[in-house]
Amino acid sequence: MKIILSLIKICLVLVMLAGCSTVPLTGRQQLDLVPSSTMMTMSYQNYSEFMKSNKLSNDRNQTQIVKNVGGKIQHAVERYMADNRLSHMLEGYKWEFNLVEGKEVNAWCMPGGKVVVYSGILPVTKDESGLAVVMGHEIAHAIARHGDERMSQGMLVQFGGMALSAALASKPEETRQLWMAAFGVGSQVGIMLPYSRLHESEADRLGLIFMAMAGYDPNLAVDFWERMAKQSGGQKPPELISTHPSDETRIRKIREDLPEALGYYRKEGK
Repeated sequence: MKIILSLIKICLVLVMLAGCSTVPLTGRQQLDLVPSSTMMTMSYQNYSEFMKSNKLSNDRNQTQIVKNVGGKIQHAVERYMADNRLSHMLEGYKWEFNLVEGKEVNAWCMPGGKVVVYSGILPVTKDESGLAVVMGHEIAHAIARHGDERMSQGMLVQFGGMALSAALASKPEETRQLWMAAFGVGSQVGIMLPYSRLHESEADRLGLIFMAMAGYDPNLAVDFWERMAKQSGGQKPPELISTHPSDETRIRKIREDLPEALGYYRKEGK
């Protein structure tokens, strides 16, 4: 109990000293201890290593669809950020959309707009709209700087708020593992868990808005997540010890967020 209280006190002090950043659209305040430029540098290094050790899809049609959907969402996000004087949040972005061979029903987006979709998720996405749900969600994680926030939380818990540059110099492997965990490689039950579920719900909300901005009907997100629920076959841990919301919770919340997303539908889309 004393340790937890001490961590909370440290967190409060660091928040006051370092300040907070704000998530676009939702307005949520978040812990921000790691410079965005540093996160992008690490992102590009890890992304380069990933691409060297993984095979790009040979399916030209599916690859082009991934690039088309990603490009539409990218341009919609860029227009929104420009219209709201937030383009500085995209500084240093080098967007890239790739389809890689893999049975994983998964996709991700690293800081700086590096997006990877695994071929294993395509039977679930089915079409461009389903793919827009997935890519909008993953791009939302990057725009909301969820990885940066989780990295900040991890630095606080594991290294007592040590500067990233110092952690990289003194504990390079531990820091690298922390970076990978911040982007969903592995899970952790405990102090990090509530933030992870919060990030997933926030990415769902932002993803709906981004796909709507790009001209995709956000109502179709419900269909996609229902297909994902069937795909899992119920083989998921209880929500209490899961880093993702339960299927029922996620779909219910998405339905609640649809009216907001529909307000952006086709305004900056097709």
